Amino acid sequence: MLHALGDGDVRALHRTRVASRRLREILPVLQLKPDLAARLGRRLKKVTTRLGAVRELDVLARLVDELQTSGRYDPQVLRRVAAGIGSDRAQARDRLYARLPTREFERIGRKLQKLGGDLSERKPSRGWQWAVDARVSRRADTVVKALDATGSLYLPERLHAARIALKKFRYALEVAGEAAGARKSPDVMTLKRHQDTLGRLHDVQVLIDRVREMQPAIAMPDVTMWRKIDALTSALEDDCRRLHAKFVRQQSSIRAICDRVRRAMDVEPPARRAQAS
Repeated sequence: MLHALGDGDVRALHRTRVASRRLREILPVLQLKPDLAARLGRRLKKVTTRLGAVRELDVLARLVDELQTSGRYDPQVLRRVAAGIGSDRAQARDRLYARLPTREFERIGRKLQKLGGDLSERKPSRGWQWAVDARVSRRADTVVKALDATGSLYLPERLHAARIALKKFRYALEVAGEAAGARKSPDVMTLKRHQDTLGRLHDVQVLIDRVREMQPAIAMPDVTMWRKIDALTSALEDDCRRLHAKFVRQQSSIRAICDRVRRAMDVEPPARRAQAS
């Protein structure tokens, strides 16, 4: 993805960020020296964070494009919002390449590639499989606690925390499945759908916050524009409420997967655990 990333490809940036997250999930269970694992983890986290700043603006730009295409919202307001996001997006990309140039990605990639070659020559120990299982179980516990914290109220920060917990749980399940040589389980795909609900909710909420930040910059006499902005934010808030209601209905499914996975990790032999999930 590095060549396309350097050309500003949105898909390449997203896939590189996902890869950095998945690698961070794998590192702690590899049989590496603790200081090496910690050092690589810090470098990968920096990659995830820096790419995330641009990715969020890419998503917002795409969301505004969707709203413009729908024809349901005032085009003048959306043009103002799109212009602000476009400016911030360009600056974020400039900062990304200044602080995290392509050669840094290449350096990390070469290091991980070498580690992969070294690890492929080793025979995995039983302790490694136990470490994978323990991580999956812990991720499931974190998801349940995050769901308990969200309750049934619309609390954006807690919902965002639940989304992150759900994403890490899914990555851990994927690692466990790959380690066991199992096919991707239906539960992983279900978690992805529920994660997408929270992702869309988060994106709409971030857009609402940006529109509200924009509103005070408009001269007070322009009452018409203020009303148009209010209409847009009200419509987006309705979308958030619908998405939240959908997620509340999904919580029982998520909890069932967490319970099933934790029971499987406790009682079943390693070769069957990933299949049970």
